[in-house]
Amino acid sequence: MSDKELLIPYTRLPRSEWPEVYGRLEEAAVEATRRSYAPYSHFHVGAAALLEDGEIVLGCNQENASFSPTLCAERTALYAIGAHHPGAVVERLMIVAETEGKRVEAISPCGVCRQVMMETAKRQGKPFEVILCGSDEAIVISDCRLLLPFAFDGSDIPS
Repeated sequence: MSDKELLIPYTRLPRSEWPEVYGRLEEAAVEATRRSYAPYSHFHVGAAALLEDGEIVLGCNQENASFSPTLCAERTALYAIGAHHPGAVVERLMIVAETEGKRVEAISPCGVCRQVMMETAKRQGKPFEVILCGSDEAIVISDCRLLLPFAFDGSDIPS
């Protein structure tokens, strides 16, 4: 037996160093939080996905009283792209959260959203950047697949 270590590279980027596109994505993701339906948790999450053609697609969390049908903002955006923009390529996905009208510092996607991100990258043939947006800085993961090490990517399913 030998122990191994897995390291995931990421960048902490202060707001003063953000490229212009991050400002546009943040504005869109904040708008998406306003559209979220979160009457139970009061945790409003918005996602803004930048497509290769420059279009921004929004997603927001949608809660349900029985909780299991609840859908996260990231999946809402990625599934909307699949439904309304077949073949589109995601370049970046920014995630913003607010509760009680206050920005929550950079939040990380749940495991199910990480799986969907990985599958989206596989389907489009290239990874995309994930930006976890806080009020003063962003955590930038250059390749969405890094968020799900040892991912189940379907390659083990017999065809």
